[in-house]
Amino acid sequence: MKTNRKYDGMKYRWLKEAEKFILLLLVVYLVFRFIIGFSVVRGNSMESTLHNKEVVMFLRLTQSYEKGDVVRVKVPSGGYYVKRIIATQGDTIDIRSGKVYINDQCFEEPYAMGTTTRLGEFVTYPLTLKEGEVFIMGDNREQSTDSRTFGVVGERQIKGKLYVRIGKFYIHKIK
Repeated sequence: MKTNRKYDGMKYRWLKEAEKFILLLLVVYLVFRFIIGFSVVRGNSMESTLHNKEVVMFLRLTQSYEKGDVVRVKVPSGGYYVKRIIATQGDTIDIRSGKVYINDQCFEEPYAMGTTTRLGEFVTYPLTLKEGEVFIMGDNREQSTDSRTFGVVGERQIKGKLYVRIGKFYIHKIK
């Protein structure tokens, strides 16, 4: 009889621990599914801000985006890119003489590398963005496939705003 009670106690303890573990897994799943995410930067299009193979953390819950925000976005081809928002709804964007103009004002971009040129056949400049649209570009303008190539993206295609990059020996907030 004593062995049965001992066995029942161990079984009960094991079930309680399994219950806690399953609850923990559920919480971790929900946090990573709906609140935060991680992505790996692929390519050189965001240099010098982000580098190839760096891991970045993004917040999925962000509801509004501003010029200069670095975001993870699902592009029309179905892939996921890490790019910077250059213009938002209502803005008129133009590219002239290697510079970006927003609403006829030269847009200061201390993070941009290289000359900004018009690319592709899908975008006609000047371009005025409609409600819910954003224009994204990589910081390394000569190495980036972005809205100049495939056109504007909808805010619904943005999967999160990047906050932190994780290198080999550092964690750095993205500006």
